Amino acid sequence: MPQRFFGRTVVCLVVVCLSVCLTAQAAENKEYLARPEGAETTAGWVKYKNNPVVFGDNGTVNDPYVLKEGDTYRMWHTWWNDDPTVSLSLIESKDGINWTKPKTILAPNPKTDWEHRVDRARLVKRGDTYHMWYTGHRKKSKDGYSIGYATSKDGWNWRRMSDRPVLEATLPWEKPTLMCPSVVWDEKANQYQMWYCAGDSYEPDVIGYATSPDGINWTKPFSKPVFTADPNNEWEQSKVGGGYVTRHGDWYLMFYIGFRDRDHAAIGLARSKDGINWQRHPQNPIICPTKGGFDSRACYTSCVAFDGQKWLLWYNGANGWPEEIGLVTHEGEDLGFDEKPSR
Repeated sequence: MPQRFFGRTVVCLVVVCLSVCLTAQAAENKEYLARPEGAETTAGWVKYKNNPVVFGDNGTVNDPYVLKEGDTYRMWHTWWNDDPTVSLSLIESKDGINWTKPKTILAPNPKTDWEHRVDRARLVKRGDTYHMWYTGHRKKSKDGYSIGYATSKDGWNWRRMSDRPVLEATLPWEKPTLMCPSVVWDEKANQYQMWYCAGDSYEPDVIGYATSPDGINWTKPFSKPVFTADPNNEWEQSKVGGGYVTRHGDWYLMFYIGFRDRDHAAIGLARSKDGINWQRHPQNPIICPTKGGFDSRACYTSCVAFDGQKWLLWYNGANGWPEEIGLVTHEGEDLGFDEKPSR
């Protein structure tokens, strides 16, 4: 091949590769308006004016789970720190706004083949014991993720209850990955209920359901997921995931992520009497990206607490890297399921 032609070919390839990379980066960071009118919240939810409340100055923080104990809020979350490792961390706050610095409470486990990273945890506190289910990542994402289980007496010091995952992908629609477990203790049935995400390793596709008497041995009672994307809703047409489920009165409430596509997402709300059959909120999505905000591309995993007068919802937002955690509030207990859809 003549040297001139070879050089021209190399230059062309470099230009093409650079163009592809810049295009991909631009698509990833593009702001996303989940509602045509640009409304960032609906149904009475209001974003805190000084969001985010947990900053990424120590590395990315995401996937919050909050419990209020006495006069203190405690948040367990994923922490991509400077080591670099992906681990689980605990921070505390008196007002849900001003938080302490992260401290690792569960790190990757080099002794196993499925905990190269640990993240996306949810907890249940029963009596004086904290029970935590978390996502364990295999070294290669194509090999999938699975769910582990640990317990603690103080929320800081944890003991893994099994060297192996307590829940793994076994059904065709689960593909290689289970992640984002959300667990409730059912006092009447004397069992744990878990809603988990399954599907692709980058982001999940659907939400499945399992039960367990002890937190270790799980049964999947259904051969299909219990919550899937609605293709008629553009904001969640691609996939759903990150479901946070809690009991409130006679209802299960699920705050979930709806994906327009892989990189753009908003938060929806659904309710159920049995945890299996779900009714979407008529004003979904309830929390959307804010133009120019820390969450201008996506609103991801969330959790809530009701303080007797208002709801507090923490979620992680993204407009690039690092991701950070914001706060949204809702005055009053009624979440507006019986209201007409907004236009």
